[in-house]
Formats: sequence, structure tokens, C-alpha cells
Amino acid sequence: MTEKTRVAVLYGGRSGEHEVSLRSAASVVRHLDRTRFEVIPVSIDKAGRWQRHDLRRIGQTGDEVLAIPPESPEVRLAQGDGEGSGGRAAVVGLDGARERTEIDVVFPVLHGPLCEDGTLQGLLELTGTAYVGSGVMASAVGMDKDVTKRLAGLAGIPIAPYRAFTRRAYERGAVSLDEIAATLTLPVFVKPCNMGSSVGIHKVKAWADLPAALADAFRYDTKVLVEQGIDAREIEVAVLDGDPPFVSVASELNPQAHHDFYSYAAKYLDPEGATVDLPANIGPEQMERVRELALRAFEALECSGLARVDFFLDRQGGDFYLNEINTLPGFTSISMYPKMMEASGVSYPELLTRLVDLALERHRTRRGLTREFEG
Repeated sequence: MTEKTRVAVLYGGRSGEHEVSLRSAASVVRHLDRTRFEVIPVSIDKAGRWQRHDLRRIGQTGDEVLAIPPESPEVRLAQGDGEGSGGRAAVVGLDGARERTEIDVVFPVLHGPLCEDGTLQGLLELTGTAYVGSGVMASAVGMDKDVTKRLAGLAGIPIAPYRAFTRRAYERGAVSLDEIAATLTLPVFVKPCNMGSSVGIHKVKAWADLPAALADAFRYDTKVLVEQGIDAREIEVAVLDGDPPFVSVASELNPQAHHDFYSYAAKYLDPEGATVDLPANIGPEQMERVRELALRAFEALECSGLARVDFFLDRQGGDFYLNEINTLPGFTSISMYPKMMEASGVSYPELLTRLVDLALERHRTRRGLTREFEG
């Protein structure tokens, strides 16, 4: 019998998107192919504590969230130096519980800062661990909306006008709100640069409301951006790595009027917060254009594994503008990345299998690189 691949599903995290992660992880655990994979749930709680859990207790079919039982043993991630490990990383118990479980790959199902911004990926690189998704650089760049837009602009991908600045610059008066009002027109969107799931985002319709919106956005990040609002439709595309990469059909999100825009509440709390057109109700040329732009963004940021690329489609001019790229998009039962893939012919279980295989292939390739100069 072929030995199963041990997949550590890592979930939770210390970001404002902790609860979203619990939902994403429940879907991933439920759909991973048990004939190929042995699932090892590992959580990071809001205090940063790592724990390993008994799948029989937290992975019941139909659960909407993957729980974090506080009594589960605390663990750490260790390098693959154990006897017979074959270089695989391991989950090791703490507090005298030295149980060691070798793992083949980590499937991070975490969102937001300290999760998908390159910090976790750096730890996984240091421990020599195979993992699903983009590496340190693409993760960090993709998390920062400002840097994403800068690189996208260099690659010729259209972006909406915006201003980005740090809290320090704002507090010392180096940022002129009058100048922002002179260069952008209402409405504008205020966004933390390093946050996802629409956390901390405000639609500002009156300049008098801008300071309050900035104050709230600065609660979540030390850098924010003020972006020109566009009378636009919200179009998303899913990209799956490969040779060549696979690009899904686009979808369109239609927030209900009482949400004003596709907010956190519309995404995760209100089951009727938005309707979805999948595929998006756009012409063949527009579909081809947005899929081509999504692939260009994926490659320009040097992503790997997967990404969801979000665009605005100007209702007046018909132009696409890059909104953001998500290197670890949501995987809940209503998340758009797996839905777009399924609509394009890749089922949820097959998608997860391909992501794990891609992670292992990338890890083998990187391990084969020479680390020392041999002359």
C-alpha cells in the first residue's frame, strides 16, 4: 500500500481574518482526498500559540468552522532532521511531550498579516518545509496593496489613481488632506495596505468623513491608501499554477444595495450580502482580456501555487483596473476561488490535490538547487 502524504492544515492566525480562516480550514479538511492524504490539523490561536488537534474531534463532516480546542497539546515546527525523516519537517510537542510527527507538506489556510504576508512563508522556508502557495516575496508583495499596484503599473496593468502614506507621515502633517481632495474625486475608498477580506475599508462620500475613515484604517495597519472610487463592476479571476498556469473563467460580485460595497459583512456574515454571476456577464473579448490581465499579474508578482486576482470594470469606459491579488484566497464553502475553479472544470477535491502536488514539486526543485559555491 502506498504511504499517504501527510498534510498539515495550518489555520487560525493572529490577524483580523482569524474567523475567516476557521471557515476556510473546515472546507479544506472536509474535501482533502483521504485516499491520498493524512490530514494533521495544526492551529495558531490569537495569542500565537501553535497546537495540534485530533481530527476526529474537530473535523466532523458538515462543520462550518474548524475549532481550536484549548486543551490540545502545544507544538512547534521543527526541521526535518529526525531519523528516517527523509528531510521532512515535523510537528513536535512541547512541555515535555516530545511526540514527533513527520509531515510532507503544510497547507496554510490563513489570511491576513502574519499569515499570508511572507512572515509564515519565511518560517516554512527556514525549516525546509514544503508548503502550498506563493513564496516569501510574492506573499509579501501581494499583501501590500500599494506595492502590488506599483509592480502592476510597471507591468502595464491598469490601476486606479490612489495615494498611499504611512501613519507616521500622516501624524507629522506630511500628508495634505486638501491635496488628496484636489487630486481625487468622491467617492474614495480608504484601505489598510496590508489587510484582506475588506477589514478596515471605508467608502468615503464626503471629505469631512475622511479623517475618521483614516483613523479606523490605521487601527489595522501602519500604511493606508486612499483610492479613487470608480463606478465599476467587481470582477474576479482564479489562477492555478502549472506549466502553463490554468486561468479560470471570471466571476462577477454584485453586492446588495444595503451593503454599498463588498464589505466584510457582505462576504462572510450576510448569506444574502451579494449575488454572483459565474461566469461573469461580460462579452467574449472582455472575458479574454481580464483572464489575460490576471495571468500577467500572477506572473509579474512571481506568484506560485494559486491566487485570486480582483479587478474593477469601469461601467462607463469598459476598462479593467487591478484592485488586488490574494495569494491565499478564502476557501470557505462560499468562497469564489474554489467556485471559479469548479465552474472551469476543476472540482474542489481535485483543486486541493493539485495544490499539494504543486507544493511538493516546487519543494523538490528548490531542494535540488546548489546552496554552496563549488568553484
